[in-house]
Amino acid sequence: MNFLSRAASPWPLFRAQVRLLVLLLGLSSLPLLAQAQSAQTISLPEAIQRTLAQNPQLQVFPFRSAALQGRAQAAALRPGFVVEAEVENIAGTENFSGTDAAEVTVSLGSVIELGDQREARIAVVGSRQARLEVERQIEALDLLGELTRRYVATLEAQETLALREDAQELARDALAAVRKRAGAGAVPQADVLRAEAALAQARIASASAERDFRYVRVALAAFWGEREPNFETVAGDLYQFAEDRSFAELYEQVESNPTINLLATEQRLREAELRLAQSESNLDLGWSIGVKRFQDQDANAMVAGVSVPLFNGRRNEGDIRAARAAVDEVPLRREAALLNLHTQLHRAFSGRQQAVESVEVLRGEVIPLLTRALAETRDAYERGLYSYTAWVAARQELIEARRATIAAASAALRYGAHIEQLTAENLSVAQ
Repeated sequence: MNFLSRAASPWPLFRAQVRLLVLLLGLSSLPLLAQAQSAQTISLPEAIQRTLAQNPQLQVFPFRSAALQGRAQAAALRPGFVVEAEVENIAGTENFSGTDAAEVTVSLGSVIELGDQREARIAVVGSRQARLEVERQIEALDLLGELTRRYVATLEAQETLALREDAQELARDALAAVRKRAGAGAVPQADVLRAEAALAQARIASASAERDFRYVRVALAAFWGEREPNFETVAGDLYQFAEDRSFAELYEQVESNPTINLLATEQRLREAELRLAQSESNLDLGWSIGVKRFQDQDANAMVAGVSVPLFNGRRNEGDIRAARAAVDEVPLRREAALLNLHTQLHRAFSGRQQAVESVEVLRGEVIPLLTRALAETRDAYERGLYSYTAWVAARQELIEARRATIAAASAALRYGAHIEQLTAENLSVAQ
């Protein structure tokens, strides 16, 4: 399914990845993207623009990005300085009573980080920022994929409503024809009663289809936060599809799926965390320098100190082991994700092929034949050659075939939307 028309303006949320911009701004495989013909009709590009601007699922990412920017700022800080003051030999006894024998030391101290710990911290936050960007892409793809499927459901309900209205009109015409023949004494009054009942049932089906169409419009408008839809119809052709591409060609694109990219960024994040854990095994040298005042001698002296933590490497072995295990886990998760995507793609690919073939047969062969059969059956009924039951059966067969065509076309579009979501590329890019 297409997500945006070529004429759509770039959305600021997706500046970071050119590929996603191509996806969002360049997909044009299906006519669902036709511009709305009036203020009462909405197109898929308009629905997507409203969703990107107003859906709260995407509005949380700027705050997450701001939080990571704060962490990056904190990670880039060097160790701070500490001022210490120490007073000795006060408030004692005999010679140390009062402050005459006081010794006052004022020093300035800090820590020297060894092993590039600051660079390792910055690298970890940078990897988290890259992962957040891919997470935003995944969230956007999932949201737009669901929006597209909801749009297809709305288009399907719209076509179903038109079908039920046509069925109601056929039932009304049939009732008029049956009354005419009953008035001439050619058919029993029971046929009139059955025709009236058929028209009543057609009204019920039409009213139900109208309620369903109302519901799906409300559900579609909810994507951009509206409780009442401000449109009456949706634009698009339910029966036109992009040309087929081979399964092998589509699967090649799966490796560019944002889910796989997320695992790639996670691999880099875990490796950065491992380097940070290893760097923290290095010694942090504490130092201090200051002045000591000997009150009883009225003299001053410089003081300096160095502190070295003991057994720091051994204390950090557990963190290093955990970080290394996290690094080794990611390739296996990537392989599992690719297998899962392969299965999903195969199901969507096969389902789409079957649905498209069904639509072609139904529209190209079945419906034309049943349309002719209905016309001939009505003519034969009016000439007294067929019963009313045969006419109703022919009419119902045509209605069911049209209903099956709508269902198959909707399934083909939904499968196509899923394929594009899996491959992060529309079906007509290569064409």
